[in-house]
Amino acid sequence: MSARVQMLASALLALLLSGCAGSQQQSSNEALEAARSSFQAVRENSDVLRSAPKDVIRAGESLARADRLSSYWGSTDDVSHYAYLSLRYSEIAEQNSVLSLNQDRAAKLELDRQRLQLALREAKLLSVQEQSNWLEEQILSLTAGETERGLVMTLGDVLFDAGQAELKASANRTVLKLVQFLQLNPRRVVRIEGYSDSRGDKLENLKLSRARAQTVADVLVDLGVDTARIEVQGHGESFPVAENASARGRAQNRRVEIVFSDELGRLSSAR
Repeated sequence: MSARVQMLASALLALLLSGCAGSQQQSSNEALEAARSSFQAVRENSDVLRSAPKDVIRAGESLARADRLSSYWGSTDDVSHYAYLSLRYSEIAEQNSVLSLNQDRAAKLELDRQRLQLALREAKLLSVQEQSNWLEEQILSLTAGETERGLVMTLGDVLFDAGQAELKASANRTVLKLVQFLQLNPRRVVRIEGYSDSRGDKLENLKLSRARAQTVADVLVDLGVDTARIEVQGHGESFPVAENASARGRAQNRRVEIVFSDELGRLSSAR
């Protein structure tokens, strides 16, 4: 009877150990698969390869070791360990890539700002009267003319990347003219209004329109325009200037409008 009990106990123990081993094996396989997927993503991303090559190499080495160990019985803990290392190195590579891209973008913005400031200094070499007359003609050519809201200049969607609030470098010339005009007309103030098309979420459209208007305002302030002379508003998909049914109409609705005060600093009423 005692021998039979021992046999049953041994069989039960073996079954339990087998279940634990199976569970550990499944866990290590899942960790290995996650590491493979993550490594594949960073290996195919040129930005990650450029900015964090060492982390990508470490991720690949750890994954290769985990793959080799997966073929050995009883190595599930080691497989999980190296799969985890590979996954973390891949994540670190992605984070370094994002950081590098942000630093590059910040450096580009700073360079654009310095170029604009240099152009402003060069422009001051012109006589004030000549510059004032020329700039007034330029500003008038960029506006829709005199409206019930006053002079209105429109910055089109082409001056922004899709879904982004940062101004492209192609906007620098227009912004420069605007800054110079305001410097030579110190009593004028402006209202900067952002608009969007009707696609997507209404609240997100409102936020993006406001962010784009604020970006223009920030550039003006960086170049020496007093914040007290600037109002910023976002109207989202309200007040369209074209039908949203066509791509061309939607592009016209995605805009930033700059409303100028009169020479005494009086702005039209806000919408």
